[in-house]
Amino acid sequence: MRLASTVDARLVVVTGDRLVDVTDALGLAAGPGVGPGGPLLALLERGDAAEALAALDLDALPSAPSADGARLAAPLARPGKVVGAPVNYVDHKVEMHEQRTIADYGVFLKASSSVIGPGEDIRLPYRDVRTDQEGELGVVIGRTASRVPAERALDHVFGYVPLLDITVRSGEDRSTRKSFDTFTPIGPWVTTADEVGDPGALRLRCWVGDELRQDVSTGELIFDVAQLVAYASHVMTLHPGDVIASGTPAGVGPIAAGQRVAVEIERLGRLEVGVTDDGAIAYADRPGAR
Repeated sequence: MRLASTVDARLVVVTGDRLVDVTDALGLAAGPGVGPGGPLLALLERGDAAEALAALDLDALPSAPSADGARLAAPLARPGKVVGAPVNYVDHKVEMHEQRTIADYGVFLKASSSVIGPGEDIRLPYRDVRTDQEGELGVVIGRTASRVPAERALDHVFGYVPLLDITVRSGEDRSTRKSFDTFTPIGPWVTTADEVGDPGALRLRCWVGDELRQDVSTGELIFDVAQLVAYASHVMTLHPGDVIASGTPAGVGPIAAGQRVAVEIERLGRLEVGVTDDGAIAYADRPGAR
């Protein structure tokens, strides 16, 4: 099942070329009443998502052609947390001239306020500092996970989603350089784990404009999805709706205003966003600079 959120906070199932509105059938409050995380987060936090979705009769629910203009938002507008995995592909380690990997660095956090959805724009914060694209597999937690072993970790995964981890190449800590507003595009929908199968057998590709920059199998991850969930849950309790950005392969490069950035993952769909430098400042003019 592919689950998306619309800009007016309706939860829809994407099936073929139609969007089936399941908001009312699942007893979710539409609009502002659903909360800042959006309807999918509200469903996951309720604790009965799998059972409630399995009980739906999609043929009996209202639907509309997906081309009718119902714009999709980020499927999880404000996750509880976004957990990042640095240097989790060997080819990216080589590309970045790194001596260490995620096994040495551990994980980091991105601000949940950095999330945007399909069709929105990444806003470059600085005119004179390089900002890069990083295409990644996003992992959505469905059940609370605390110190779970790797062999049971996938039981806590609700689904998967294409994700972009945008990064400023400045000197601050990773969490700062990756947490600017708009720096975590997610979407266009979350595909449930039962439909995806093996998360280590997905082709991931990322384009900037017409240039294919990244092309890899998720089988090349250093910490695979099960290991990532196990490791992260050893550090912090993972709650339903939390997102893990699993790391990026080689092919990271600069983005510029006016470009389009797209990440496409086999069986998960294609996420595309724009880039703007509206409001960008010189790095030397940032607050607190000396």
